[in-house]
Amino acid sequence: MHWLFFAFLSAFALSTADALSKRALRRTDEYAIMWVREGYALPFLAFSFLFVPVPRLDVAFYLSVALLVPLEVLALILYVKAIRLSPLSLSVPFMALSPVFILFIAFFTLGERPSSSGILGVALIASGAYLLNASASRHGILGPVKEIWKEKGSVLMIIVALIYSVTSTVGKIAVEHSSPVFFGFFYPLVLTAVLTFVVAWKGRLREVASRPGAFLIIGLFTAIMIVSHFMAISMIDVAYMISIKRTSLLISVLYGKFLFKEENIKERLLGSAVMISGVALITLF
Repeated sequence: MHWLFFAFLSAFALSTADALSKRALRRTDEYAIMWVREGYALPFLAFSFLFVPVPRLDVAFYLSVALLVPLEVLALILYVKAIRLSPLSLSVPFMALSPVFILFIAFFTLGERPSSSGILGVALIASGAYLLNASASRHGILGPVKEIWKEKGSVLMIIVALIYSVTSTVGKIAVEHSSPVFFGFFYPLVLTAVLTFVVAWKGRLREVASRPGAFLIIGLFTAIMIVSHFMAISMIDVAYMISIKRTSLLISVLYGKFLFKEENIKERLLGSAVMISGVALITLF
């Protein structure tokens, strides 16, 4: 059951990187933090990369990476903006929508019909999203739905979930034409190189070196997330691993409570738990 440890570790590290990023955003803008999350992870990943065999790479691999990078850059910008603009407990849980979008994409592009468990999973995720703002029901049954669209960070995170539903499919092609471990270490390197141009274009390059101590800690937890993620999927089916990793939603809600004094935590914990159960139904059955 070592995979379970690594899956939970990946969830914890991801949530911790998010919380540290949100705190750093008080003094730094989202473009610098976007680079920090990838660039400062590289020193920690570099040593591990020495032990990763390089597979034979073909045209399909390079094409998929070329498609992934601009989408990933856009997703990262929106992700960091989302956690800056809104409480962690109201933004991060919407990442659970990715498998829902994947189901719809597969239906409309491939004609794949979701199973009964998949439909139930979608219903649970929608219910969980509703429960995140359950207190707004005092304004009517549609109150919680309206609250989602009023919260800019929530809207941005929904867009991120949609983008990641596309990149997960393209990323699968890249992994199939390389290897899971190689891609896990290679991709942050490529992404950092591209993000460097973006940050320089925005005139934020000096900011990424303004607080090396704090930024290295963010990079450390990002690196732990990446390494533990791929350690877990090397031991167990990806669907099982992702289901456990989605517990990061609950951890983020708790960080929101204890680090940022966010409100209505009970309903947000309940909503996140329901969303995670929906993800599990879609991915496992």
